[in-house]
Amino acid sequence: MGGGSRRRRHRRLRARTPHADEPSSPPVAAPASLGIREAVVAEGPSKRTCDASGSASLPSSSGSHVWENLLDSLLHQIISLISSFHDLLAFRGTCPSWRAAASSFPSVYTFTLPPLHLEPAISHGIFNSNNPKWKLVDPAKRALSLCCSAPRITPCHRMRYLGCSYGYLIFLEREHCHLIDVYTGTKMMSPKLQSNSNSLIYYGILVAPLTSPNSRLILFSRTSILQWQAGTNSWTEHPHVGEPILQVVFFKGQMFAMDFVQRLHTIRIVPQLSIQEVAVVWEEGMLVGLHSKPWLVACGDMLLLIDLSVSVDLLFDFPGTFQVFRLDFSEEPAKWVKMENLDNWALFLANDRRNPTFSCMNPERWGGKGNHIYVPTALEDSDEPWTSLEVGQPVPSSTHHMSISYSATAHSSPLNGLWVLPSLVYGVCQ
Repeated sequence: MGGGSRRRRHRRLRARTPHADEPSSPPVAAPASLGIREAVVAEGPSKRTCDASGSASLPSSSGSHVWENLLDSLLHQIISLISSFHDLLAFRGTCPSWRAAASSFPSVYTFTLPPLHLEPAISHGIFNSNNPKWKLVDPAKRALSLCCSAPRITPCHRMRYLGCSYGYLIFLEREHCHLIDVYTGTKMMSPKLQSNSNSLIYYGILVAPLTSPNSRLILFSRTSILQWQAGTNSWTEHPHVGEPILQVVFFKGQMFAMDFVQRLHTIRIVPQLSIQEVAVVWEEGMLVGLHSKPWLVACGDMLLLIDLSVSVDLLFDFPGTFQVFRLDFSEEPAKWVKMENLDNWALFLANDRRNPTFSCMNPERWGGKGNHIYVPTALEDSDEPWTSLEVGQPVPSSTHHMSISYSATAHSSPLNGLWVLPSLVYGVCQ
């Protein structure tokens, strides 16, 4: 009688799935520790075990079996409710099946997490790219941070920073590119570059996560575009005439690029690399005063352009203004349309346009603010790693230098503060 009752209770337990709106859903609460290091998951040859470092043990082996075998569709619903990178790590550390579910989670949902702030270790005003060190801070868990480093790169030729993409810092060292995972510190080196224009390379970007079979590293130079498909041993080079590329963003499965004179383009990789200009209408008076180079941001189903303008006459003592425009594709040609505010979205920008931009919906979930733009602060001016600026409100002149560049390039040579999502967030569905 007792055994039958237990079996019935066990069947009822297996049939029940936690509701996504429950505030203390057991699957998310199972890992009690939200330490910055990812939990090690043990997997034996005959059975799977759930072992999250520092986490509370599950109440029984039958309970463990239940959580371990939840459907991926339910686990994906739980992941969509996670509001910090630390909580995602705890979720991944619960057991192998949960880790696999997180790895297969479509990266389209990464805008539910705020990005991490990467603060490079600066010594005597210089970032040592041959022995790189940095700190990652989660806006949702500011008390927890991770000091990271990568293996020393030899020979110690000076490396140039080319950008950050899909959780990897990209450096160029003479004839090779080095890709460094911002979370693990692991490094990958590309095949030798055969191009004669290596010294003219100024920007590097991945077109998909390195775990994807479609992953390619694209390098932009003054005279050509170079392409390396991950896993191969050679580069292909394509001539490029036209203005240099300022920034590349991914929006609805397409690569959009803005050049230095604010023309918009699409970049296609297959069947062959090509760049095509997108006809866009700029309203008269859309940009007034003195401007930085604008930012492109993919924000849900909107492609945004962010402009920071300052009065020419009162540059040094008059506040600037952030303006937000969305690209309206319903018209032909497409048209930039001004938005009065961002509603329940927060944006994350960095001075160097080669660094990724991010958007986050409902930032109040992790303590952020809607209709705000987050930018890294200059380390020598503030103890705060970043500041938030409300769209529609004056930007103090004292903060202009943190987020605006009047230079011809808006590409900073050394590595500065930036926003990043580690590579494990993107999953493998690319």
